[in-house]
Amino acid sequence: MLDTTTISHLIKSEDLNHHGTLFAGRMAEWLVEASFIAAARLVRRPEDVVCVQIHGMSFDRAAAKGDLIELRADVAYLGTKSITVHAAVYVNEQAEPSVSGLSTFVTVDRDGKPYAHGLALPDEYVERHRAIHDRARQVRAGG
Repeated sequence: MLDTTTISHLIKSEDLNHHGTLFAGRMAEWLVEASFIAAARLVRRPEDVVCVQIHGMSFDRAAAKGDLIELRADVAYLGTKSITVHAAVYVNEQAEPSVSGLSTFVTVDRDGKPYAHGLALPDEYVERHRAIHDRARQVRAGG
């Protein structure tokens, strides 16, 4: 299933750092959660999906108490055993994301051993998501 995974959150007092803005650790938690859901929906076996790397998050604008955020996660790249997901965060329905990042997941069996998931991204999907696909390939190649 290749639909965009969307999750919304209200920023509350317990989500804030000492500056009164959204704590980066909470944002990381939510970003990975949305990305995990996108990967798990694709595999259709959430118990077989584990996060192996967070490639980073870029913060362009802060979020504060009372803000509504929407996380949107899309599969960006597939390896033989891996799924790299791009997630972007929109604050109060702004047009440009405030935070974005990539996370990679691996499919594992009951013993925790990685296995080939046998999935492929359709060409039209890759073309529609060209920017995140190319970024994921670049990051996965070490650049």
